[in-house]
Amino acid sequence: MIDRRRLLGTGAALAAAPLLAPRRASAQADYPNRSVTMLVGFAPGGGTDIIARLLAPTLQAELGQPVAVENRAGASGTVASAAAARAKPDGYTLVMGTVSTQSVVGPLMKNPPYDQARDFTPLMLAGTVPLVAVVPAKAPYNDLAGLIAFAKANPGKLNYASSGIATQQHLAAEMLCQAAGIQMTHVPYRGTGPVLNDLMAGTLDLAIDTLPTHLPHLRAGTTKALAVTMPARVASLPEVPTIAELGYPGFEINVWYMMLGPAGLPAPVVERCVRAGNKAVSDPMIRTRLEEAGFIPGGGSAEDAANLVRRDAERYAALVQKAGIRID
Repeated sequence: MIDRRRLLGTGAALAAAPLLAPRRASAQADYPNRSVTMLVGFAPGGGTDIIARLLAPTLQAELGQPVAVENRAGASGTVASAAAARAKPDGYTLVMGTVSTQSVVGPLMKNPPYDQARDFTPLMLAGTVPLVAVVPAKAPYNDLAGLIAFAKANPGKLNYASSGIATQQHLAAEMLCQAAGIQMTHVPYRGTGPVLNDLMAGTLDLAIDTLPTHLPHLRAGTTKALAVTMPARVASLPEVPTIAELGYPGFEINVWYMMLGPAGLPAPVVERCVRAGNKAVSDPMIRTRLEEAGFIPGGGSAEDAANLVRRDAERYAALVQKAGIRID
């Protein structure tokens, strides 16, 4: 005999089921109806923080709700990305990820804090920046050849900074060491803002760092640029040569910034975020400010963003293995 109470309970659940789907759909259609948090995995003043704060006002205007940029620095940017991966997939917690946090972590760590391919919904490419080799204004060399000659004569004496182990800054310096046959000492920081302060103070010898962070100081002469890491010279520093043209062909490394959410974001939320992000990077005023700061504005679809993450994960897995960089 069928239990009457169980039967009634099942019937009530089945009756309620059709009501739940429209309610969820309505919540997605109303997105957002409260403030959105954009996590940044590095200290204020670095490239990730700069681009997030440049885009936030337009994102806020397009979404119709406050967009708060929240810095959660640490562990080479993975603290913020891990928090975003664990967040409820409702679109109210996003992250401004980087190529380091989204495409390099997996090959590096024995037990990474998240799965790059499984735990995120890539939304749209916010922008790309070249890296620039920067030294103190009073450094005894004025070009890359001079720095390399000094490093060869003084193995291990020069130190170089990064915003964390296995960030693009770290990988770029290791690529240079391999290409030029030199040894330098790695000093990881929690973000590029503090790196800048120590460069200007002369307590650091070199940073191969994001251009937007350093461009105002390079223009002011408080630091000096030796080379850029793109295959061609950049418009904002036309007089600065590329590392490739200085005798290291094929040397290319950059940093991209990407809006992402947790895995499982509903399609209407993805569409709204992508539309708002593309509006932000195409706004003439914001675009000009990005370019003046040294960024190459991004854009595109969520599919484009996912393909970029996947492509660079394959590329940097090979580089990390060759450099022998590991984080346990």
